[in-house]
Amino acid sequence: MTMPQIDRYKQRTVNIEFNAIEDFTVVPHPERLTLIFITSGSIKWNLNERPIFVSAPSVLCLTEDDKVQVMEKNDVAAQSFSFHLEFLNSTVLSETKEYFPAIPRIHTGLSLFQRNQGYYGVPRITETAYPLLLEWFFVLGTEVQAQSDALWVCRIKRYLIQILGLLEELNQQREHSPVDAVLDYIHTHYSKKISLEDLTNCAHLNRVTLNKRFQERCGNTAMGYLLSYRLKVTRDLLTHTDMSLNEIARAAGFEYDTYYIKQFTAKLGMSPTTYRITSRELAGAL
Repeated sequence: MTMPQIDRYKQRTVNIEFNAIEDFTVVPHPERLTLIFITSGSIKWNLNERPIFVSAPSVLCLTEDDKVQVMEKNDVAAQSFSFHLEFLNSTVLSETKEYFPAIPRIHTGLSLFQRNQGYYGVPRITETAYPLLLEWFFVLGTEVQAQSDALWVCRIKRYLIQILGLLEELNQQREHSPVDAVLDYIHTHYSKKISLEDLTNCAHLNRVTLNKRFQERCGNTAMGYLLSYRLKVTRDLLTHTDMSLNEIARAAGFEYDTYYIKQFTAKLGMSPTTYRITSRELAGAL
């Protein structure tokens, strides 16, 4: 597939590209951020004059300004998703002749493309994260190719937010304590049903000890953190997609949209619908 894509439903260009086979000969892509998902093999290269060895499974996060030189490849299989920063913008809700409001932009995961504090664009991938990334990259490729209905771009944004959010969370975990194991579990399974027993089994700790360590590390109980993380995911989906409340609730692991709406309203002091409208309007006022 080539960029830009033509949205056949809304007659617009969408500045994204998915390559089912990434051969590394044209990276980094100009004017784009690129996620390269290495599913097998290994590669040795210089990234901004720093030698890096990467083996599968790995994700490489490249900017247009990165200087890449491939030194050696061993049976590498990889796929890539590239997107212009413009793709992170949401739809402009209203505009007049003299006033064009700023557009809300997705910020989740942008830290992955920064080069500081010894980070060089290769977030760590855990055993539990790998199958999810494999599934989500597959969805990205399928949606780009199929454009199955008018909301195909929304679904791509949803899965891109999930991928970037997961990679960002994994990259922030520097040690692997029992709390890290639970955080890893939450960040990879939040869309499914999760019980406190699941989390205590994951940490090999009892409920009291797990919650004490979570309070010290995250300022919340384990289940409280899970709820907050799910609500964080939905905020991005509310602002940057046109998914229904029921679709958003299910995507974030809420069994019923009524329960989701109740929790969202209690925690943020406004309904999801009000938040969707307000978050976009606030961006226009900045």
